[in-house]
Amino acid sequence: MASVSTDTKRQKRGDRDPATGRFVAGNPGGPGNPYAARVGELRSALLSAVSPGDLAAIAKQLVAAAKGGDVAAAKVVFERVLGRPLEADILERLEALEARIGGGER
Repeated sequence: MASVSTDTKRQKRGDRDPATGRFVAGNPGGPGNPYAARVGELRSALLSAVSPGDLAAIAKQLVAAAKGGDVAAAKVVFERVLGRPLEADILERLEALEARIGGGER
């Protein structure tokens, strides 16, 4: 069975520019996210309900819990302040790749 290339399919559909692959003017697009409007409403309601003082109080309680030995709270604080930790394996692989391409010297 012969397969039709992606480019041929796009040309037949006519919804993309054959040279760039971008959507052409007048393309109706996809259905979008049916929940986006509702999520936007809920997010707006939450933002309206929380003041900067509320957020500061919650953060202080989270830090206090972390100081008290709550490991989950400590993890949240560290991830939000320092960022998510990289896996050691990724760092080792990155160092090996840098050494192979000559970027290991600084």
